[in-house]
Amino acid sequence: MRRTLPSHALHQTLHQARRFARAVGGHSTKGTVVAPEIDRPALCAADLGVKKPGSLRLMTLNLGHGRRHLRHQALAKSPTLEGNLRAVAHAVREVEPDVVALQEADGPSTWSGNFDHVARLAELAALPDYYHGEHNVVGVGRFNVRYGTALLSRQELKEPVSQRFGANWRDTKGFVVATLAVPEWDGLEIDVASVHLDFLTRSVRRRQIASLAEFLADRQRPLVLSGDLNCCWHFEPESMEQLTESLGLKAFCPQAHVPTFPSQRPLRRLDWVLVTPELEFSNYHTLATPLSDHRGVVADLELAARPHPA
Repeated sequence: MRRTLPSHALHQTLHQARRFARAVGGHSTKGTVVAPEIDRPALCAADLGVKKPGSLRLMTLNLGHGRRHLRHQALAKSPTLEGNLRAVAHAVREVEPDVVALQEADGPSTWSGNFDHVARLAELAALPDYYHGEHNVVGVGRFNVRYGTALLSRQELKEPVSQRFGANWRDTKGFVVATLAVPEWDGLEIDVASVHLDFLTRSVRRRQIASLAEFLADRQRPLVLSGDLNCCWHFEPESMEQLTESLGLKAFCPQAHVPTFPSQRPLRRLDWVLVTPELEFSNYHTLATPLSDHRGVVADLELAARPHPA
């Protein structure tokens, strides 16, 4: 049973609760938080429809280092960045996902307010468990940058792993993956992953997909893979086909024009939720509220119907 802490003790408890471990090419943070009460304006959920009983709701968002509409996070002061994360938390609490996948999620960094964005968002969004993989960690004198991908969850994230692609000095992307027992599915365990692929070069994305597929290939549980893939079937189908075919994944209406980037006037569908055949989509929605330079995506998932024996 969790207890709610008074606000003056919450940050001290968060600090004491975090466990830091070395990860491949970076750092990872596993934490558990208790959220305070915050206002919940109706931002996004009106168009989502009611979550069906027995479904799992997942949300993915490129957090953009907390800058929201600004050109760069270094132009913002800590209160502005804090306010931006509160806006994200309002949306998350309105949507009520079971799992949130984040990309471009910062640990304490000089250019984004020097506080842990993932821990703060988990606290504000009332998601008690989180795991943060910092795939790019740079420190020069007083300048410090730490960011990567993360998972926030209502249920315990078991055996979380962080992996940095690290093909070259510029390859700062990576993924995190963890196992989750879904109460709505009688405790069935699934794997959930938050992924960020390279934004610049197609060949780098292809190498990252190959590395991702090799890492996940031996996992035997149903898989939900979400994140900013920086490609889509309309302008880079070979990369999407490589990813889906190598891991046996499927997308919701892969050819549909439901763009997520840039958030103010979306043109391309860069943000995805992909699942293995044991799962199927019962709802799929792109959020109308711009929370960063990407639109968030929400998917409701169900267990796929098993064929009846002849």
